[in-house]
Amino acid sequence: MKKIFDILRQKALLFLWALTFCLALPFVLNAATINNMRIGQQIGSVRIVFDANQKFDYEVFLLSSPKRLVVDAHDCEIKKALSADKNSLISSTRIGKLNNKDKRVVFDLQKPVLIKQAFMLEPNKNSSWRFVVDLVVASERDFESKVGAKYAISNKTGKKTTTVASNNESKNSWFFSSDKSSKPKSKQKIIVLDPGHGGKDPGAIGAYGKTYEKNVTLAMGKELKSQLEKKGYKVYLTRSTDIFIPLRQRVKIAQKYKADLFMSLHADSAVNKRAKGLSVYTLSETASDKEAAALAERENKVDIIGGVDFSENSKEINDILISLSQTDCRNKSSKFAGYVVGEMKKSVKIVDDTHRFAGFAVLKAPDIPSALLEMGYLSNKEEESFLKQSSYRKKLATSAANAIDKYFNDPEIAALY
Repeated sequence: MKKIFDILRQKALLFLWALTFCLALPFVLNAATINNMRIGQQIGSVRIVFDANQKFDYEVFLLSSPKRLVVDAHDCEIKKALSADKNSLISSTRIGKLNNKDKRVVFDLQKPVLIKQAFMLEPNKNSSWRFVVDLVVASERDFESKVGAKYAISNKTGKKTTTVASNNESKNSWFFSSDKSSKPKSKQKIIVLDPGHGGKDPGAIGAYGKTYEKNVTLAMGKELKSQLEKKGYKVYLTRSTDIFIPLRQRVKIAQKYKADLFMSLHADSAVNKRAKGLSVYTLSETASDKEAAALAERENKVDIIGGVDFSENSKEINDILISLSQTDCRNKSSKFAGYVVGEMKKSVKIVDDTHRFAGFAVLKAPDIPSALLEMGYLSNKEEESFLKQSSYRKKLATSAANAIDKYFNDPEIAALY
């Protein structure tokens, strides 16, 4: 009898253990996993994007001494180290455990910020679940006023995404999205193409066929515009006819259209008739620094960054914004130039050290990534002949369009849209 009782007891214990395991199994299987993280930078802001296999509950808040952003991911696993991409607001990232099921990601901040918004994005054909946190640069006072878990943005209550803004939001509404929904709408990318020279300014003149640079750049601009529009971009030309436009006006045209990318088109010339090859220029750091100094001197005007009136901001905020803007544009411009070089070298002759740096006036927009393409040398007989051919310009345009696609599909850039 005792033996039978022991057997029944063992079976009962086994049944209880199995029942407990089965009840716990859904919680184990339902734990989300964060697979990756990326950071994209815009003027005065950054976007942090976590890729996950499913949605999860979260809390996001700020801490001070030192300045930190905290992201608590509930019932979630993180399978790999998450490192901060190069940006001007976040210096480093580390991961900790709250308990067996919850994880904490801590971002060390270089400057005071506010949490603009935090939200989950559902999967689409190109992406899995994404958790997004947007940060904007702020004053020390505004940062300190939002420090602590009591100001956390969370979805645990079942409410819609909370948005936290500074006390100066009404004066600086350009910092914040006017879209109140939790899912930002994807926008059509805007590109401004700048055919160099025009009108009274012919630019370089071919040494053999007397080809005018202004005509080559305009023909190239129209060809590239056509190809980009077929890909779904919104494209504007700074000039579509043979007219003269001052250099600074070309930049203002790009700002007027709120361009996401600016590309100036040129053809080179040299005393050495054997010189040949394509090159790409972006703004040098020295030129950029000088421009930033000039911008800071007129911080009470309205044309510093995208027509924004800086007169309502403190000097601290203006200095931060100008510095961030310059650094952000240089980084994005260099990234774009790298893609242009990579595509062009597949089909045409390029010069050594193809990506070069200079202080061209048309590259000095502090709020628009910009590059200048020198398509070849009109002083070289062979390249002058090539640049006159529509088939050759079409080949250049195809490479440029592919480079633009790769730029906007770059994870760091794509995270901004």
